[in-house]
Amino acid sequence: MENTNFGDKNIVPSSFMQTFLIAKYTSIDYLRSRKFLILLIIAVLIGILLTTIVGYFRPSSFLSSPLSFYSSWWGMSVTFIIILSAVFFGGDAISGEFQNKTGYFTVGNPIRRSSIYIGKFLAAVLFSLMILLVFTAITVGNAAYYFNSSSVPYQFIESLLLSVLYIVSAMGLVFFFSSMFKSSTISIIVAVILLLFVFSLLQTLVGTLAHVQPWFILTYGAQSISNVLSNPYPPAVVSLPLSARASFSISSYYVRLGEGVLIMFFYFIVTTVAGLFLFEKKEFN
Repeated sequence: MENTNFGDKNIVPSSFMQTFLIAKYTSIDYLRSRKFLILLIIAVLIGILLTTIVGYFRPSSFLSSPLSFYSSWWGMSVTFIIILSAVFFGGDAISGEFQNKTGYFTVGNPIRRSSIYIGKFLAAVLFSLMILLVFTAITVGNAAYYFNSSSVPYQFIESLLLSVLYIVSAMGLVFFFSSMFKSSTISIIVAVILLLFVFSLLQTLVGTLAHVQPWFILTYGAQSISNVLSNPYPPAVVSLPLSARASFSISSYYVRLGEGVLIMFFYFIVTTVAGLFLFEKKEFN
């Protein structure tokens, strides 16, 4: 990030103004690095792909009702877009300060590290919300076309609010890894592998095979985004025997709405605070 000029060296801006300026210049950095444009293109391409598939094949799972449309369209893709947004905007937000040596000059100014961290976090969340808004517009536009109505099921509103919560919780986790490592490449790779693969694998092993509710996994809590679009809401657990004579069964757990909110909120608070703590303690060389 550019070295920020705060004016008269004898006047130290308030923490709020420091945070605002950091968020402002971080946003400019996102635009200059084309991160926003690249992710915007990805979100639009996903929307175009879904539009083409639904328009050509007319799958009944999409077009049987407005709720089934949102469940199939939104539920299967929005979490992937959220994870990409968190990684794109947060993966190198803090580690880049160490790798590119820009933090060495920034912290030399009378500016709080907490203002740097929070300002960057707010900018990353803001740009992620903009990507989410674009994908939401594509989703609602397609639903209005197929069902000749501009009304939106209340379940989709709930799912949209849960998506916003998932953005801040995933961003908190990504910022935590960005504060942990001084290499942007390592922090990004760890975040991607964890959010896209490791959490899903753990959820399968813990829930399906060990018959334990994976309440401690972020992606399990994020399942509430798609669960609220099901009517009726899925049961808490479904156990199916492997065969009629088998004593061993496979369990599938479905997070409750309140549990999903608590899990994502917990991850947001804990990882954000832990990431800030690491950033406060880490030295610039």
